[in-house]
Amino acid sequence: MSGRRARTGHDWAVLTEAGTALLERLPELVDQHVRELHTHSPLYAQVLSQDQHWQEIEQAMRIGIEAISAPKSQPRRDLEYAEWTGRRRAQQGFPLELLVHSYRQAGYLIWDALLEGAAGAAGSAGTEGSRGGDPEKLAVLMRAATTVFAAVDAETAMASEAYRATEAELRHRTDERLQALLDALLEGKESPPGLAARAAAGLDLPEQGRYAVVVLRLERRDGREPFHRRIQGTGMRFIWRMRTDCEVGVVSLGEETTLAALSELLAGRCPGPGGISPVVNGLAGLGKARRLADLALRTCAPDATGIVRLDERMPTALVVSQPELAGQLVADVFGAVLELDPADRVVLLETLDAWLACEGSAGRAAGRLYCHRNTVFNRLRRLEQLTSRSLSRPRDLIEMTLALDAFRLSGA
Repeated sequence: MSGRRARTGHDWAVLTEAGTALLERLPELVDQHVRELHTHSPLYAQVLSQDQHWQEIEQAMRIGIEAISAPKSQPRRDLEYAEWTGRRRAQQGFPLELLVHSYRQAGYLIWDALLEGAAGAAGSAGTEGSRGGDPEKLAVLMRAATTVFAAVDAETAMASEAYRATEAELRHRTDERLQALLDALLEGKESPPGLAARAAAGLDLPEQGRYAVVVLRLERRDGREPFHRRIQGTGMRFIWRMRTDCEVGVVSLGEETTLAALSELLAGRCPGPGGISPVVNGLAGLGKARRLADLALRTCAPDATGIVRLDERMPTALVVSQPELAGQLVADVFGAVLELDPADRVVLLETLDAWLACEGSAGRAAGRLYCHRNTVFNRLRRLEQLTSRSLSRPRDLIEMTLALDAFRLSGA
């Protein structure tokens, strides 16, 4: 707490004398300060060891008192110690408001002791009953008051700044550790023992509970704010992780939330494409859920915009999970179709796609394709001839449906 304004030799001598007198009373002042802090809040005693706290206060007050008469060119040891104290209190989890209170109370205590010292010295040196103090010494202290309290404010600000910076660093480290635990759960095929329990404690999630994983492709954000930041009050809890080509969300569903509700919520906030895993029980199942959500996403065509659930895309998921077999299926079923002129091939496959989407209704498919229903029948018969398969036979229908999915997902 240094008064760093230019001082006369007399002022410096008075402040040096006052500081020396305070140092002789330092244990008494520290005891008083500790008592006042403990009276103000029990947290001082609960968080800090009494002996260590006493020693740290003694050191801080000693440095502050010595700084009262320090030359302007001398390094600010009081600020250096305040920075150290701020970092230490953040590491100890000590409340910032109590740290600030401690510095301000110490400043008031030292100032009162300075005034008492000046008044007491004058009273003992003067006539009996004289208690007015030495006007000259009091005048020096009054001139130093502004710089003394400015120094207290500077120390408080330095301690607070160091506290916040350390707190932010510790929070960042904690977040990184928690995200690493979450990543290990999402990526690991087999979770190491205790990993799920540590993640549950750190993320404040139930280790055993109903979870789903969402994987979103990142190519369709169009500069918009991430949609998930606006999800509030849904009864679900989302934790998101960014990847280079996708965004992965872990969703705690609670006891009653359905995948249908999750799908509806996401569809209303994100253009997709995306995939949703089936429900898994417990954090240890997130690795499996992540892989299944990836698989659901892979069932989306390159130009898709929706978010799909794996449990609604199982046949297509079987196709995309075996790309080599999917390619062979396309070649076996549509080999002759693929040799057609591209425009002719597109017409036939679009007709098949519309007919399947319309649940085998040629009339509805015709309305979708803007043609006559007989045209639909003619195209389907030609497709049957080229593939040597019949849409009326269940096995042939399954093959043609899966082959169409595989062809569409191939990007061709």
